[in-house]
Amino acid sequence: MRILVASHTYIVDLNCEKLRALVRLEPDVEVTVVVPRRWRPGGVQNKIIETKPLQEGSFRVVSVSNFSENNQGLLTFGTDLITLLRQFRPQIIQVEQGAKSLGYAQLIMLNQLLGLKAKNVFFTWWNLPYEVKFPLSILHGYNLRHTHGLVSGNQDGVEVLRQHGYQGAAKVLPQLGVDESRFHPEAQPELKSKLGIQTDEFVVGFVGRFVEEKGLLTLGKALANLRGGPWKWLLLGRGPLESVLKEKVAEWGIKDQTIFVESVPHDQVPRYINLMSTLVLPSETTYKFKTLTAAGWKEQFGHVIIEAMASKVPVVGSDSGEIPYVIADAGLVFPEGDESALCDRLNSLMEQPELAQKLARLGYERAMERYTNQALAREQLNFYQQLLEH
Repeated sequence: MRILVASHTYIVDLNCEKLRALVRLEPDVEVTVVVPRRWRPGGVQNKIIETKPLQEGSFRVVSVSNFSENNQGLLTFGTDLITLLRQFRPQIIQVEQGAKSLGYAQLIMLNQLLGLKAKNVFFTWWNLPYEVKFPLSILHGYNLRHTHGLVSGNQDGVEVLRQHGYQGAAKVLPQLGVDESRFHPEAQPELKSKLGIQTDEFVVGFVGRFVEEKGLLTLGKALANLRGGPWKWLLLGRGPLESVLKEKVAEWGIKDQTIFVESVPHDQVPRYINLMSTLVLPSETTYKFKTLTAAGWKEQFGHVIIEAMASKVPVVGSDSGEIPYVIADAGLVFPEGDESALCDRLNSLMEQPELAQKLARLGYERAMERYTNQALAREQLNFYQQLLEH
C-alpha cells in the first residue's frame, strides 16, 4: 500500500513516529510524507524552518516548495508535487490541514488530473460547530464531496462534519501517539530534591500553556481547599496567565506550596511528569475566541494525559471536549469549572493510595493498548484497508 501524507506537522521529526510505525506493520506499506520546504511555526519558535528530505527504507519525508509559510489553511504546494505524485502514485492521500484547506483541494484535483484513483482522506482537530459562507463554502463543499475517509482527533469533530452533510467513512484517532520509550515510570530523586519536593508530599502537576481556558484558576482554588496532608503544585509551562497565577497563589495562601517551572525541552518533560502524584488537565470551554467561521474553543484531545498515563501517573481531567473520552474509566473526571468537584477528586487520590495505584495501572494499560504510535498506526492502516476495499 502506497500512502502519501501531507502536513506541516511533520517538519518536526519526533512527530513522524506514528508514520514510521506504519511501514513496519506490513512489508508492502510505503509512506511518503510531504512537508513544506519553508515554514514559520510562530509562537516561541518564531523563525523560518528549512526542512530537509529524509529516506529510511519504505519511509521518507520529502520537502516540497510551498505557498504560505505560516497558515495551514492557506498552505499549498509547488509544481514539484506533481512530479512526486506521478512517480509515487499513492493509493491513499491524507492531508492533515482540515476540511477548509486549500492544500486538500489541491491534492484532490491533482489526484483526478493525474488519474491516480487514490482515496482522499483528511485529518481535522476542529470540534466546535461552525458556519461557512460564500466563497469559502465552495471550497468546503468541494473538499467534503470528494472525501473518501475522515480522520478526526476527537469524537466531536466527526459529529460537526456530519452536521455539514458528510456521510462517508470516519475514524477517531489522534494525530500523534505517545512514545513509550520516552514516557515511562522513572524515579527522579535528584530533580525532586532540586525543586524542594519532600518525599511525603503529594505533587499535583500541570503541563501546558498558562492561559485561562486551561482551567488553572479553577485548579488553584481547588488546591487552596484541600483537606489532605503535605502537597505541592508543580506547573510546567509558560503563558500570559503566569503573572495572574503568581498573584493568586499568594492571595490563596499557597505560594510556598507552588512551583513554577518555565518550559523545558520536550525530551525533559518526562522527568517532570515522573515527579507528579497526579496530573490534572482542568480545561474549560470558552467562547471568547473567534475565527472567520466559528467562535470558541474546547479541549481537542489533551496529549499530556496519555503521556502521564504512559508514565503510570494517575490523571484527573475536566469534561471539556475530548478529555473524558481519552480518560474513560482509567482516571477521574469532574465537571469543568467546578472547583469543589475537583477538590473532591484530589482529596480522594490523596486519602486513598490504593485508588491512585489502581488508576495509575489502568491508565498505563489504556495508553499502551490505544495510544502508542504502534497502536495508532495499526488503527490507521486498518482504516486505509477498509477504504481500499470499497
